[in-house]
Amino acid sequence: MKNILITGGAGFIGSNLTQKLVEKGFKVTVLDNLSKQIHGMNQNSTLYSSIKDIATFIKGDVCDKSDWQKALRNQDAVIHLAAETGTGQSMYEISRYNEVNILGTTHLLDILANENHSVKKIIIASSRSIYGEGKYLCKNDGVVYPNQRQDIDLAKGEFNLICDKCSEPLQLLSTDENSNIHPSSIYGITKQQQEQMILLMGKTLNIPAVALRYQNVYGPGQSLSNPYTGILSIFSTRLLNGNDIDIYEDGQESRDFVFIDDVVNATILALEKKEANHQVFNVGSGVATSVSEVANLLKSLYGSDVKISVSGKYRLGDIRHNYADLSKIRNTLGFSPKYDFQKGISEFVEWVKTQEIKEDKYDKSVEELKLKGLIK
Repeated sequence: MKNILITGGAGFIGSNLTQKLVEKGFKVTVLDNLSKQIHGMNQNSTLYSSIKDIATFIKGDVCDKSDWQKALRNQDAVIHLAAETGTGQSMYEISRYNEVNILGTTHLLDILANENHSVKKIIIASSRSIYGEGKYLCKNDGVVYPNQRQDIDLAKGEFNLICDKCSEPLQLLSTDENSNIHPSSIYGITKQQQEQMILLMGKTLNIPAVALRYQNVYGPGQSLSNPYTGILSIFSTRLLNGNDIDIYEDGQESRDFVFIDDVVNATILALEKKEANHQVFNVGSGVATSVSEVANLLKSLYGSDVKISVSGKYRLGDIRHNYADLSKIRNTLGFSPKYDFQKGISEFVEWVKTQEIKEDKYDKSVEELKLKGLIK
């Protein structure tokens, strides 16, 4: 396979993946709409600049079937990254998330099912969000997958999960690929549907398909101006603007932060290895890091004196914990993350320090969520 189409190839993951594949001798075509939320009003971001001269670039939209038809010509594989992302925003921009993530994917599958093409492999960027809450151990009931936390409990400051059967406290476990799928956001639901459609039609059409359930991807190059991109960017932008940080819940909620280079390497393994065909893999660091730990480490690395407070506020649809079990991708594809969080966040901060300080749009995004009743 030599010709690779990457949708969303000018985005954070896509541009890094494009550069690495070109280095390896692949011919890459990028289909991207240069969303203003990611690439700015003039759509001439550093991300786009990094790939525009090394790949065939098609400015187009996955919601437009004719753009897909143009981009798919002579392609051996498709890496489908283009999507609307962000759990909070998905809870009120429901039509847009469904249109881009689900309808956009159906155009690809419709062409593969009904038109001539040369595609021999599909990789879909899935997400840890499809799991909802992760995997836990109850001393009475064994392994359990707790339901979404309830507003009534969160309002009382009861953030930790208890067993749905016996109400005992739960012990966090790493989430493997056989864990329950029960997304707690519209974004998670759309990613689940994308994954299911790609895997089903891959088998039906005899086109090897792979779903990669990315955890929280971060690193140099991610958007610092988009308030929906994740806490590393949000906290960095606030710190550099001298704005205090308000941590939700009790600050002990955690995520699996995976460095961009590790994500790129895992994706290329999935592309190149036959053992990946028709499989689902977690892509993460395999380590849970609390939000308080992230905020305090960033404050230290930036040498900032802003105030970090833990407010007890909460956002409906947020999960408490989820970190990846990497046994399957390690054993099947030989993937092992090279970056621990300390090393990765240090590289991220050194890169941020070279960037122009961006306007802090976080408060505006919070107001939007409050108006919709999603932040309490």
